[in-house]
Amino acid sequence: MGRRTFLLVLLMTAISLTHVAAQDVEAVLELYSQAFDMIWLTLAGALVFLMQAGFAMVETGLTRAKNAGNIIMKNLMDFSMGAIAYFAVGWAIMYGASAAGLVGTDQFFLAGADSADFRDWFFQVVFAATAATIVSGAMAERTKYSGYLLYSAVVSGLIYPVSGHWIWSDAGWLAGMGFHDFAGSTVVHSVGAWAALAGAIMIGARRGKYVKVGDVVTVKAIQGHNMPLAALGVFILWFGWYGFNAGSTLSGTDLDIAYVATTTTLAASAGAIAAMVTSWKWFGKPDPSMSLNGALAGLVAITAGTWVISPGLSLLVGALGGVIVVISVEIIDKVLHVDDPVGAISVHGITGIWGTLAVGLFGDLELIGSGLTRGGQIGVQLIGIGAVLLWVLSTSFILFYLLKTWGLLRVSPEDELLGLDISEHGTESYAGFQIFSNV
Repeated sequence: MGRRTFLLVLLMTAISLTHVAAQDVEAVLELYSQAFDMIWLTLAGALVFLMQAGFAMVETGLTRAKNAGNIIMKNLMDFSMGAIAYFAVGWAIMYGASAAGLVGTDQFFLAGADSADFRDWFFQVVFAATAATIVSGAMAERTKYSGYLLYSAVVSGLIYPVSGHWIWSDAGWLAGMGFHDFAGSTVVHSVGAWAALAGAIMIGARRGKYVKVGDVVTVKAIQGHNMPLAALGVFILWFGWYGFNAGSTLSGTDLDIAYVATTTTLAASAGAIAAMVTSWKWFGKPDPSMSLNGALAGLVAITAGTWVISPGLSLLVGALGGVIVVISVEIIDKVLHVDDPVGAISVHGITGIWGTLAVGLFGDLELIGSGLTRGGQIGVQLIGIGAVLLWVLSTSFILFYLLKTWGLLRVSPEDELLGLDISEHGTESYAGFQIFSNV
C-alpha cells in the first residue's frame, strides 16, 4: 500500500469513527457511568460488610473471655438474619412506592428488580445490618441467643426500614421537609443506639455491675479481656467507614468521593485525640477504650454531614464528638446506671445526635439544597432526630417487652456466671485456658 493510499484510508477511518462517536457518545458515556457506579457501590458495600468484623472484634475485646464465642455468633447471625429480612420486607418498606411518605408498599422479595436495584439492595443491606449489630454490644453478656436472633430480624426488616423510608426515600416525609443525613448518623447509627438503649434498660445490668447498699450504688468496672482485639476492631471499622461515607456518594464518577474521605479521616482523628485528652484530664491517664471510642465517635459525628461540612469544620465536629462520648459513657454508666459494656449508646446515639445537628449548624446550605435558612435547617434536623428517637424507642420497648414476656430475653443467673459460650453454645473460645470469673 502506497503512502498516499495509507493516509487516505487512515483519514477515511478517522472520519467514520468521528461520525460514529458523535452519534453514540452519549450512550457510551452512560454505559461507562453505569459500569463505574456498579463497581463502586459493590466495592463500597463490601467495605461496609467488613465492618461486621470490626464490630465483632470491638465487642469481643471489650467483654469477658467467657462470652467471646457468643459475641462472634451474634455478629454472624445479625447479618445473616438481617439480610434475609431486608430482602423479604425491609427493602420494600424502605424504598417501595410510598404511602403518605411513611412506608413503602411494593417490591417485596425484590419483585421486579433490575440490575440497578440489586446493586442498590446490596449497598443498603449492609447498612441495615450495621444498625442491628449496634444493639449487640449494649446487651452483651446476658442476652439469650434465641431472643437475639428474633430482634435482629425485626430491626433489619421493620424498625430500621421505616425510619429509613422517612429520610432516604425521595418520597419520605422528613426528606420532603429538607432533613439531611448524608450517610446515616441518624438513619443507621441512632436507630441502632436507641434500640440498644431500650434493650439495655429492659434486660437490666450484668450480674455484679451495680451493687446497692442502702441508698448508695457502687458501680463496678467489668474489664474487657482483650484490648488489642478491640483496637483491631476499631481500625477495621475506620477502614470500612470509607465505604460507609464515601460510598454514599452513590456514584463511581462523583468527584466528591475524595472530599468525603478527607472529612471522614479528619473527624475520626480529631475524635480520637479529643477523647484521649478528655480521659487523660478526667481519669489522670489516657484511657485506651475511651480513645478508641473517640475515633468511632468522630466517625459517627461526621457521617451525616461529611459531604456538606468543610474539612476544617470536620475537625471541630469530630473533636466535639470525642469529648461528648467520654462524658456520655460516664453519665450513662455512673449516673443513669444503664449497663452498656461497649459504650454503643454513647458512640452511636448521643454522638449521632450531635453529628445530625452539626449539619444544621455548620453545613453548606447550598450543598444541602433544602432551601431552608440556617435556623430552619437546624429546626428540621431536630425534628428528624426526635421523630426517629420516638419511633425506635417505642417499637423497641414493645419488642423487648414481648421477648421478656416470652422468656426469650435474659439468660439465667447461673448461665450468666458460667458464660454464654458454654451455656448457650456448648463450646469455649479459648480452649486450654482456665477462665475464672465471679461475676
